[in-house]
Amino acid sequence: MGGVRLEDVRKVYANGRVAVAGATFEVRAGELIVFVGPSGCGKTTLLRMIAGLEDITSGTLSIAGRVVNDLPPKARDIAMVFQNYALYPHMTVAENLGFGLKLRGEARDEIARKVQAAAEMLGLDQVLRSRPGQLSGGQQQRVALGRALVREPRVFLLDEPLSNLDAKMRLSMRVEIARLHRRLGTTMIYVTHDQIEAMTLGQRIVVLNDGIIQQIDTPTNVYRRPVNLFVASFLGSPAINMLRGRYRAGDGGILEMGADVHLALGLDAATLRGLTAHVGRDLVLGLRPEALRLAAGALPAHWPRFVAQVEVVEPVGSEVFVEMRWRACALTARLPPAALPVPGESMEVAFDPAELLFFDAGDGTRIEVC
Repeated sequence: MGGVRLEDVRKVYANGRVAVAGATFEVRAGELIVFVGPSGCGKTTLLRMIAGLEDITSGTLSIAGRVVNDLPPKARDIAMVFQNYALYPHMTVAENLGFGLKLRGEARDEIARKVQAAAEMLGLDQVLRSRPGQLSGGQQQRVALGRALVREPRVFLLDEPLSNLDAKMRLSMRVEIARLHRRLGTTMIYVTHDQIEAMTLGQRIVVLNDGIIQQIDTPTNVYRRPVNLFVASFLGSPAINMLRGRYRAGDGGILEMGADVHLALGLDAATLRGLTAHVGRDLVLGLRPEALRLAAGALPAHWPRFVAQVEVVEPVGSEVFVEMRWRACALTARLPPAALPVPGESMEVAFDPAELLFFDAGDGTRIEVC
């Protein structure tokens, strides 16, 4: 196995556009790490630099302790799985799986052994004589994975490999990739714009925006303790609710959102102390949809409550998304299925003050309050 280390790696194109601005981090040997961010954020460029498909403008890239900046892709001991599968349509599944090994000059018996082992691991042993055009999208993706697998590389690089699959197949293949990683224990770097893939697959995730790394942490920590407004708003479905206003101390803290619009926050003493330096300043409060509850239930008395107008109710089976409006604020609640008000009616909701996130309204950084 091999770890990957980047030290101030930059990519600047001839027109001056900075695609990656000084990436410094380490992918531990055997780790599955996910690069995630919106289109154009630099995640695929970063992956292609690791693969050797893009030149590095400056900085140092090491794989398994060896600097590889000037090495061609074939000398880096990596295998890449692409978004479009890149299978040879005139070859059988077995021939596609073994093609890279054939190019390396491996013995026919060894190729057959590795192909059979990969096919059995990925459930392809019954279609080895089929051609890609005879396979489903999920089977084709398995062939692409298997072709990388048989090479036994130090590092797997996966560039949005599931984006061409339907929702059900994406879920199935996510599980497949997670199982494969647990079984092999190989270093994997996975690129996606899909936050669900990032949160469910990655042992750690790297969040990028405009070529800049915003945060690197476990999915849970990134979700619960985002470093800034971008990370908070990018991760989470439905998106986090944002309330903007001026913070005032007293009575558990108050957010002044207009001349006659005040939201009591019900903060404890420790949080109030943590916000002392921000009294009288503009803040953005973040509240995840699951933090909003129906006030009709048995909730602690200190939880703030307000009455909102229901606009849209979206049942999704095990839960319900409720789009509502309180004053000028559009809010989303994630609630358990129950007898909910219909659009146009009012609903009293409450929230746990401990679940509030605080951000500086100027630079968007999260404020540590405890």
